[in-house]
Amino acid sequence: MSTLFSPIELRGLKLSNRIMVAPMCQYSAIDGSANDWHFTHINMLALSGAAMFCIEATHVEDIGRITPGCLGLYSDANEAALKPILASVRKHSKAAVAMQLAHAGRKASSQRPWEGGQLIPIAEGGWQTMAPSAVPHKDGEAAPVALDDAGLKRIREAFVASAKRADRLGIDAIELHSAHGYLLHQFLSPLANKRTDRYGGSLENRMRFPLEVFDAVRAVFPDRKPVGVRVSATDWVEGGWDVAQTIEFTKELKKRGVDWMDVSSGGVSALQKIPLAPGYQVPAAQAVREATGVTTMAVGLITEAKQAEEIVASGKADMVALARGMLYDPRWGWHAAAELGGEVNAPPQYWRSQPSTQKALFGKTTFGAR
Repeated sequence: MSTLFSPIELRGLKLSNRIMVAPMCQYSAIDGSANDWHFTHINMLALSGAAMFCIEATHVEDIGRITPGCLGLYSDANEAALKPILASVRKHSKAAVAMQLAHAGRKASSQRPWEGGQLIPIAEGGWQTMAPSAVPHKDGEAAPVALDDAGLKRIREAFVASAKRADRLGIDAIELHSAHGYLLHQFLSPLANKRTDRYGGSLENRMRFPLEVFDAVRAVFPDRKPVGVRVSATDWVEGGWDVAQTIEFTKELKKRGVDWMDVSSGGVSALQKIPLAPGYQVPAAQAVREATGVTTMAVGLITEAKQAEEIVASGKADMVALARGMLYDPRWGWHAAAELGGEVNAPPQYWRSQPSTQKALFGKTTFGAR
């Protein structure tokens, strides 16, 4: 039996397999609100065969968006725009729906990737960014404003407000984005956090604000629903955040009831040197899992069914999260199940598509005509 297609529970959420569609920014929202592109994208990948789909980085305030096209959940309009999309998903898919809550910090006010992805100056329609310290992401960029106590309180409360909105929408799980050089990662990394108050300096201090945000979200999101964290396990820069610190951060989150760690890497520094290769981040996920016992997800250049099976079957991670692989093959879960002898849910409109050699791919089905 395939381990990848065996069930797993995250708090009160029962998943039929170990695959998540990773959150992927679409840069296509209007004032933070989803639209017809998101309707198509989310509904399509909710039918991928993955047991859980995670909505892209969804920002908790307008100035926390990475780009002007990034999704948000900070207004009534944002919330209303997601309702019909989620209603459609629930009608046609059995996949759990998670949402990644995020704040971009100093990496906000950026152009969309296909427009170059660089900082948009305020004079050209951008906005003033905020960060732990007044340290720009790249040389030559305008510096962010260092957050004061009022700013920290505002952002904590924004995460709380968005978590409440997510629950009202019926979201099954939340992932807090503490990776890829965005705000919570900026607090963790000594490359971005140069504060001298209780939020900077020591590891304990640098972890303080991300842990406060986790505590605040966990307190308002229903206890039966899981809350996980995406983390960059290393900055890939000498003197930056690393796996050892990630393990300590995970231990603190474990005390607070974290339900999974989604282990990625990089993003906080333009000086990073990432040795890209298939499954290049899996060793970090394995290290976190072995040191803490927390449920872990491996992510990054996982593209093949047998590769994903080996990761979970050998205990390197409990789950895998696929992003680009799912964009390229929106039925990746189906194809992996067919290859590994697993079973996936599919809507009855598609039952007749299963190969003649895979009559149990969609479980017990009936299909007749006259």
